[in-house]
Amino acid sequence: MSKGLVLILSGASSVGKGDIREALLNDPDMKLFYSISETTRPQRPDEVDGKDYYFVSHNEFAESVKKHELLEYTEFNGYYYGTPKPQIDFLINKGKNVLIEVEAQGVGPIKLNIPEAVAFFVMPESFEQLEKQVSERYKDDEASIQRRLNKAKMDMEIAPLFKHVVSNADTEAAVAEIKRVFMERLEQRK
Repeated sequence: MSKGLVLILSGASSVGKGDIREALLNDPDMKLFYSISETTRPQRPDEVDGKDYYFVSHNEFAESVKKHELLEYTEFNGYYYGTPKPQIDFLINKGKNVLIEVEAQGVGPIKLNIPEAVAFFVMPESFEQLEKQVSERYKDDEASIQRRLNKAKMDMEIAPLFKHVVSNADTEAAVAEIKRVFMERLEQRK
């Protein structure tokens, strides 16, 4: 049995990665499994542990880092997020394709562990459009808006380092481009 292929989806906050992710996961041709991240962030009322995230304590997260059980991890707003390595290894060794959604700085560590992974950076239609989306989503928290926009600027500066940069001016077109590249890569591995 051949190993599964990893698709890494990255991009600025509020760029529309969630819509792209859902379309890719629901595409029967791609047969993608979603990588569930570990986080120390408190669980929101509408979230399910083990489906949206694995909600863990700071001590549990630190133990995962110490044991090298995370492919990558980052901190945002005082909370930690990471990609569990055992979960990814299990799925790809079973021949399953995996979608990992991460911050831009998390792509490098994943590619070091899984060089054949295909990484995509999703760009907004324009920075002004992104500002509007972030402001609408986090309208009650000006500090959070500024943190996310500052981080988005930094992320967008490293986008040229990605082999595959996709504009999200049209979500269907972005999904189609990601699918085309990923399916070509799968075909090359046969």
